[in-house]
Amino acid sequence: MSPDNGKKRIVIKIGSSSLTSMHGEISRRKLERLVDEVVQLKDEGLEVLLVSSGAVAAGYRKLGCLERPSSLPEKQAAASIGQGLLMEAYSELFLSHGYVASQILITRDDFSDENRYNNARNTINVLLERGIVPIVNENDTVTINRLKFGDNDTLSAKVAGLVEADLLIILSDIDGLYDADPRKNPDAKLLEHVHVITPEIEQAAGESGSSVGTGGMKSKIDAVKIAMASGIPAFLGKAGVQNILMDAVKQSAKGTYFESKDATANLNQKKQWIAFNSGPKGEIIVDDHAKTAIVERKENLLPSNVTHVSGYFEKGSVVRIMDMEKKEVGLGIVNYSSQELTQLTKRSNESGEKPVVESEGLVCHIEVPIPVSL
Repeated sequence: MSPDNGKKRIVIKIGSSSLTSMHGEISRRKLERLVDEVVQLKDEGLEVLLVSSGAVAAGYRKLGCLERPSSLPEKQAAASIGQGLLMEAYSELFLSHGYVASQILITRDDFSDENRYNNARNTINVLLERGIVPIVNENDTVTINRLKFGDNDTLSAKVAGLVEADLLIILSDIDGLYDADPRKNPDAKLLEHVHVITPEIEQAAGESGSSVGTGGMKSKIDAVKIAMASGIPAFLGKAGVQNILMDAVKQSAKGTYFESKDATANLNQKKQWIAFNSGPKGEIIVDDHAKTAIVERKENLLPSNVTHVSGYFEKGSVVRIMDMEKKEVGLGIVNYSSQELTQLTKRSNESGEKPVVESEGLVCHIEVPIPVSL
């Protein structure tokens, strides 16, 4: 997974509660501690990218709000203030150690468009290869709810896949994943190593107790599933613990380490984009023969196996592939528009026609250990 220069690449997600004071403002002490630890990694020759929350939390008091705002316009206004304050502090602290920080604001649209997705990857690769510390956040000032990633946990996992990271570190206000909520159950046990996200683990995932963050434990599990499906190990630990980042890299930190042992399930860059970012444009219903062929034998989807076409899409779009019971089989890139495919389904003889979806442009639901609609 490492870049061509052989350097290990680390993506670190830091939550709002780990960056702000109890009053909701930027904590200089917490920022300094984080930057000092990132600098240790940089001094060891690692490439580091930060996915940093905290813009809304840092800005809402400057906006005149006594509590974190609940309305979208106030959140966006607070983010416009807080993002500048956050980057100013980051830039100053990294420069004091001889490193340059850069700001990257992303919306889900930047990931759902394949050209913009590839452009973002190219830009971040240049920054990392030149020793810059990219600091990524969702562009909260302009993003509307239906186009949001949901939280920076999910964003960090998608960014880790984007840059082919060697490790995703998620720092939070809890020191790992437990088999029960440790705030309610004193007998809850820390799960130190997880190789498969089971239904029991998902059920045990509780919500964060922080009042300034948006992502609870469920969002962290969703993020970890994306990382594991992309072949990227992940670590969940508590921010503020001394040397947490270096120890996480060395696998000696207290927390939970996630790594899939099924290397065959790892998705390449193209399939990561299809599975996690593409935004399907329509649906294709296929017969049982096609379902078996594409899921179990990884075969192409042929026109003769399509029974119904729903929605409007162009050639090259990503669509959902559904079985006869309307259950999702997977996602795929189509070789026909919806109009062309509708015409094809009416023909009795499909000999000589190219596949509707070729296997290399297909991500089967069963292959991916998470809902592909994330």
